[in-house]
Amino acid sequence: MVSAVFHSPRASTSSAPSIAGTQGKTPVNHAHTTAATTRSGTNALWLAVLPPILGFGMLLAIWALVSKSTQGSIPSPYETGVQAVEIFSEPFYRNGPNDQGVGWNVLMSLERVAVGFGLAALVGIPAGFVIGRFAFISRMFNPLISLLRPVSPLAWLPIGLLIFKGANPAAIWTIFICSIWPMVINTAVGVQRVPQDYMNVARVLNLSEWKIATTILFPAVLPYMLTGVRLAVGTAWLVIVAAEMLTGGVGIGFWVWDEWNNLNVKNIIIAIFVIGGVGLILEYALIRAATAFSYEDFKS
Repeated sequence: MVSAVFHSPRASTSSAPSIAGTQGKTPVNHAHTTAATTRSGTNALWLAVLPPILGFGMLLAIWALVSKSTQGSIPSPYETGVQAVEIFSEPFYRNGPNDQGVGWNVLMSLERVAVGFGLAALVGIPAGFVIGRFAFISRMFNPLISLLRPVSPLAWLPIGLLIFKGANPAAIWTIFICSIWPMVINTAVGVQRVPQDYMNVARVLNLSEWKIATTILFPAVLPYMLTGVRLAVGTAWLVIVAAEMLTGGVGIGFWVWDEWNNLNVKNIIIAIFVIGGVGLILEYALIRAATAFSYEDFKS
């Protein structure tokens, strides 16, 4: 490691610069360097801002063309924007159990996702550690995971309705069953990829399984585990919309279905953007959390 030590100049030599020290050096044009840095920063800003603006502009142009070609069956971006201003001006109104603002619907969906995802994390992450740590258990559960993981999450919804006798716990059950697989698989893969040298050191030091899990496995597996969490949250947010369409009640999925029954296409399009925006916020938050632990893996 290189360290730099700065000393104060001597009083006797600070009044005049050394002539020998300035011979042969080219004067630095600080104004030119500052201007080049400013231009570089401006170019970087435009490269960061301009592509998303062009992408959204292209989306709006295609949307307007589709609206015009369908003779208004698909509302135009302007009409949808006016409707969105009206909806978001009062997002938390309540006119009955089935007539609530978009804010309440989003919060209810997030609550179901949080409960189902939290239960899946409590079960899936420890299960992933055990499956990855012990070869016998891995061989025992791998066929079951391979069999159940490809099943559509909505196929589990009738089982939840049968067991729990209610729409809300059935939706949470569906979130649980679809969220658990990414966390189990990624955590188990992370445990299996821990360098064998680490385990040899643990064996030499005669560490207990708890010490191995907390001091060796957990730090090494954390990036894999966070990847599983990101995948699980994305899947859970996708599934809750479809589950709420089938179960009813308050929720963003039910709101979409209810607006379809009322033939209010503008609200359906607004709901699509709301669902995408919430999903984007969840993804960004998890990327930031993952970056704090493993910057190289997640910074892109």
